[in-house]
Amino acid sequence: MIAIGKHHELEIDRQRIPGLYLINDDGDEVLLPNKYIPETFEVGDKLRVFVYLDHEERPVATTINPFATVNSFAYLKCAEVSEIGAFLNWGLEKHLFVPFKEQAYPMKKGGSYLVHVYLDEKSDRLVASSKTNRFLNNNLVMLSPFDEVELIASHPSDKGWNVIVNQKHIGLVYADEIFQKITAGDKMKGYVKKVRPDNKIDITLQKHGFRGIEPNAQTVLNMLEAEGGFIPLHDKSSPEAIKDLLQLSKKNFKKAIGTLYKQRKIEINLDGISLIEE
Repeated sequence: MIAIGKHHELEIDRQRIPGLYLINDDGDEVLLPNKYIPETFEVGDKLRVFVYLDHEERPVATTINPFATVNSFAYLKCAEVSEIGAFLNWGLEKHLFVPFKEQAYPMKKGGSYLVHVYLDEKSDRLVASSKTNRFLNNNLVMLSPFDEVELIASHPSDKGWNVIVNQKHIGLVYADEIFQKITAGDKMKGYVKKVRPDNKIDITLQKHGFRGIEPNAQTVLNMLEAEGGFIPLHDKSSPEAIKDLLQLSKKNFKKAIGTLYKQRKIEINLDGISLIEE
């Protein structure tokens, strides 16, 4: 059986009036309708396709990449709401269904929501839920400090931003370590700061400690080059001014310019820092 909601590399077996029939190594087949057929192909070629259920609930393949796949999180816009639930635009002709019982808050047409896509066991249909926490689990966290992780911004709290970590866990970026605008659904790279005894995960958006010096120094260099070799910041500048221009904390900024100064790449003056021409 060809799994629903996933990408597959399938072989072209034959062409018929409705389209191409594709097969996997076990001989299971699925139809790729004519509208998705590539301009050139030969029987035996392999195609990368996504398989889902069409409007008649039949498995069908498409060469279009959806915004989400099964068992993943995505930030999707609501295309319509009916008497049975909401339907989200996920990049395919058939919208993604969200039953009312799977809505954390009633969805509205035009609104965007963070959802988890899963296969409903009763109907074998792909559906989504905005009750995302129940699809996250911190019981077993195989992460260590300094690990790079993939993040999706979930929702703000009084402590900072809750983030989905590697599509598996929930983590937190503290407010005093956020130096960029974040909105729900944003995808970012981050770094594990700490895994607490209760398996709560503290996340930072910048490499910390000695590992954070080099990329932050590069950030300063990039801004200097973009601004013609001078920026009006120095070690006495306010944290707000540094954050506005560089999206860095004052602590990381001072480490960065200290590194660049030791490498003789910049001059630090009363009115700012300047690139040293090589």
